[in-house]
Amino acid sequence: MLAPPLSWTRRWAGGVLALAVVQLAACSTTYRANTLEPSGDTTPIVAPARDQAALKVPPFETWQHYPLPGKQPTEFSFVRMDDRQAVAAVADMSASLLRHRMRVEPGDLGSVKFSWKVAQLIEAADMALREADDSPVRIILTFAGDRSLFSMKNSMLSELSQALTGEPLPYATLMYVWCNTRPSGSVIINPRTDRIRKMVVESGKSGLRHWHDYERNIRSDFEQAFHEAPGALVGIAIMTDSDNTRTRAQAWYGPVALSAAR
Repeated sequence: MLAPPLSWTRRWAGGVLALAVVQLAACSTTYRANTLEPSGDTTPIVAPARDQAALKVPPFETWQHYPLPGKQPTEFSFVRMDDRQAVAAVADMSASLLRHRMRVEPGDLGSVKFSWKVAQLIEAADMALREADDSPVRIILTFAGDRSLFSMKNSMLSELSQALTGEPLPYATLMYVWCNTRPSGSVIINPRTDRIRKMVVESGKSGLRHWHDYERNIRSDFEQAFHEAPGALVGIAIMTDSDNTRTRAQAWYGPVALSAAR
């Protein structure tokens, strides 16, 4: 495949750097409890297919904090909030994520349980626009698949991502988000690539500063968002970002859990 022209590369480079980091199949680093300093244990957490261990999501303290190239990192801390163990996320014109590597085969995909509490919405945010694509909370699921099915544009993005970060564009990324205006159940296609799609599970200001608990059927949501069956789930992340709108966001995340298909 021919290399993209320089002008195209410059235009897309910044966006691709952010897209590439949600490739959760990269090597993981575990972290000591109550800190984001590396523990020194870099053993990947991978379980064989059809094994209940593959569905076990460890506590946030073991997840990898992944700063985005060229961006200020979001501050994550481990707290107890309203009698819940949680991660507090504060984004001040910043963006980064906590991520966990794993592998759950398609036949084992059941539901994902998560919870969050949001202090306030980002008024200027619009996840359908490149220049305003921020969200106070995101639960990110990344899936394996056949990249030979990519469009020309996505193939070029994947190659550019590989060159810039050492990681290709994920085959598919599904995000659960809180949107300012779009109703629950809406699907927002990422403005840079249709291989990242966001499903709105909460909308508007109602419910701010309260905990919300969710259980989502992964296969059903993936099929609604992408109109195809999901591949293996290869990673999970949480992300709070306010870098595009140059604002501040604060949120809390409860533990993430997976259940097997019934």
